[in-house]
Amino acid sequence: MARQELSRRERQILDVIYRLERATASDVLERLDDAPTYTTVRGLLRVLEGKGHIRHEDENGRYVYYPTVAKQRAAKSAIKHVVSTFFDGSPSEALAALLGGERSLNAQELERLAKVVDEARRKERA
Repeated sequence: MARQELSRRERQILDVIYRLERATASDVLERLDDAPTYTTVRGLLRVLEGKGHIRHEDENGRYVYYPTVAKQRAAKSAIKHVVSTFFDGSPSEALAALLGGERSLNAQELERLAKVVDEARRKERA
C-alpha cells in the first residue's frame, strides 16, 4: 500500500516504535506526552499499519508492532518531502534555514557537513 502523510499523533507513535524497535500499544501509550486513551492508541496503530508504516506480530496474544522501513530510509524520505514542499526542492535553501536556526552547530557537526559538501562536489565533477 502506498504510504500516506501522517498526522502529528501518528508521527509521535511511529517515533516511539522507532526508538523501541518493537512496541506494544501499552509501550507506546506510556511514552506519549499528553497521551490519548489506550483505545485511541490501538486505533492509530491500525491506521499506521494500514498506511504501511508498521506491521505487527502476535506474541502470546499481544500485538507487537515494528516499523516496515529502516529509520534512516524513512528519514531520507521525510526530508525529501520537506525540501520539496517548503523549499521548492532546493536542498541548499533547506540547509540555510536549518543552519540559521536557534541552535548553533558544534565542531563535529560542522566537520560532518563539510565532508558531505566535499562528497557532493566530487560527484558533480565526475
